[in-house]
Amino acid sequence: QLQLVESGGGLVQPGGSLRLSCTATGGSLLINAIGWFRQAPGKEREPVLCISSSFHNTTYADVGEGRSAISRDNARNTVYLDLKGLKPEDSGNYYCATRRPGYCTPTISRYEAWGQGTLVTVSS
Repeated sequence: QLQLVESGGGLVQPGGSLRLSCTATGGSLLINAIGWFRQAPGKEREPVLCISSSFHNTTYADVGEGRSAISRDNARNTVYLDLKGLKPEDSGNYYCATRRPGYCTPTISRYEAWGQGTLVTVSS
């Protein structure tokens, strides 16, 4: 069974940077789309970025312009989310999720497997 594990979250000061990782076990992400989602306290889970199986990226309205990037390393079965210029409103649990077919969608219900999340806290 495919499982996803996120890592890299933590406490960071405003303006700081983090790299979040999502590593799959029990299966391959090779032909999957992988999305990153954020759930802020008291808020609905929202899409951040997605990368397709053909390495095409989709940016959703939830992210600030120019402050995040998604990449994938198929050899490591891992997807990364690079965050910079972090603001307090960026805080929350960040989840990775995957689905087939391998194109991106912002619709949460279309994703088939989810990680447990990694907590990002931006605070001074």
